[in-house]
Amino acid sequence: MEMRNPIDVRIIVEGASDVENVSRALQNIALGAEYHITISSIIPTTNTEIAKKAVSGADIVLIATDVDAPGRELAEKFQKVLKKEVGHIERMKLPFGHDVEYIDPALIRREIKNAIIRSGLLSIANLGRFREIKNRLKESEDKIKELKAEIKELSSQRDELVLENQELIDAQEKLKLKEKDLQEEFKVTKQSYVDVKNKYGILINKNLYERFPLHELWKETFNETLDEEEHIIFITSEFKPENIVLGQGFIAAPSKKDAVDWLKVIRTVLIFYDSKIEDLKEEIGDEKFTPHILKE
Repeated sequence: MEMRNPIDVRIIVEGASDVENVSRALQNIALGAEYHITISSIIPTTNTEIAKKAVSGADIVLIATDVDAPGRELAEKFQKVLKKEVGHIERMKLPFGHDVEYIDPALIRREIKNAIIRSGLLSIANLGRFREIKNRLKESEDKIKELKAEIKELSSQRDELVLENQELIDAQEKLKLKEKDLQEEFKVTKQSYVDVKNKYGILINKNLYERFPLHELWKETFNETLDEEEHIIFITSEFKPENIVLGQGFIAAPSKKDAVDWLKVIRTVLIFYDSKIEDLKEEIGDEKFTPHILKE
């Protein structure tokens, strides 16, 4: 047979006279044999702190107070203070006439039994609710397990996302650095382009001259030796043709054709004025031999 501890019942009364009356009533009651209940103590007090210490650990506490308003208020105060200290609290109303010299113990005994029975009935009534709460607790525990597993999975995903985010941040930083390098490179390239463009523009706008040995070009063009270079220099300096530079044994022009064309002009002048250079100098001042005639 399973052995279990009896239900511990403690009774709080208002004073010493109530202790005597309740004790007398308990003499002829077999609660232990009938209900596996023991009345472990009768506590005469109206002090809540004393009551707290006295009922700590009890299964049931019966608060035996008068049926009048002060008794009801005292019982309510005890119920409010002691509800977290014990398993169940039940009020037990002492019968009328308890303040007289003698009170029938049977009345008190019956009230004690009725209070204990009410406690049991309330406990039975609460069993269904207890089972419901227990089932809900089990469901909550299962839900908590599921949530913990979900939290663990989400934490793992979060860690992966944090790592991926860090990788993206690092990649972004690298791209920013690369972009900065490319911008610097672009600036250098742009400046180089501007420089080349400017140089090219200068080259386009500038007359580029080719230089030819005067004697060689004369020989090549007329198949004869140039004897009097100073005549050519003189005529060229007097007429000042555009894009022709002559001196130091060379003739410079934008092209070989330009140089040859000018030599042909000079040779024509020399043919028509086959005289000494001094005579040519005198005649050169004539209007028909002005530089404008050659330019035409």
